[in-house]
Amino acid sequence: MHDKWTNGDAYEMYVGRWSRLTGQKFLAWLDVPNQKRWLDLGCGTGALTSRILDACDPVSIIGVEPSEGFLTLARNSVTDPRAEFRQGAGDSVPAADAAVDCAVSGLVLNFIPDVQKAMNELTRVTTPNGTVAAYVWDYAGHVQFMRYFWDAAIALDPSARDKDEGVRFPICKPDALADLFRASGLRDVSTAPIDVPTPFENFDDYWTPFLSGIAPAPGYCASLDDEARKRLKIRLEEALPTDPDGRILLAARAWAVRGTR
Repeated sequence: MHDKWTNGDAYEMYVGRWSRLTGQKFLAWLDVPNQKRWLDLGCGTGALTSRILDACDPVSIIGVEPSEGFLTLARNSVTDPRAEFRQGAGDSVPAADAAVDCAVSGLVLNFIPDVQKAMNELTRVTTPNGTVAAYVWDYAGHVQFMRYFWDAAIALDPSARDKDEGVRFPICKPDALADLFRASGLRDVSTAPIDVPTPFENFDDYWTPFLSGIAPAPGYCASLDDEARKRLKIRLEEALPTDPDGRILLAARAWAVRGTR
């Protein structure tokens, strides 16, 4: 699969700009009291970490991320002394047992090879009666900017179906997420949809991030030869809903899940 996570700036243009608003709504739903210790697994470029600092007045927050490129951008953009960024992954979170009151993961669980091990780690680092929570894109349903892309790609290249996140990640549904959290021994598990607008100023604003090679859909796009990529571009230009000013007004849904340790 074309899952490449190296260029933080490219990721910001592709998904990061939408994940910030999604994270804001996720934190409002989570409603964790102020002055708590947090951990953000798969913090990426620091989008959710920065929202936690702004909205939740934490005592501290540990951002954990395997990509050095993403960590560099996170450290450069999030300079609040309450935040510390550590290199690590879901199978071995670099934090002590019961080190935090709230452990979260934004748009990451489906990319972790052993998600149950990651859940065990999130539970381990969370204090008893603390909160473990996450959110993931609704790849198979209402992430319109990705759905338009994959629907066009598959129409031109049926073999692309196996690369579609909607097919690859069956965990990204509310029932599957709730089952995962309950299987990890968490109590009072609940889920909720998070809907955000994802407007694009014009077709170039939509199309350019797919040329970066970052994340599955751009990775697939970058793997095509010039002619195949041109056909995909033309099909998308014809399919996307565009207003008279050239804007493409889409929306995206994430599924959130939480439980108590």
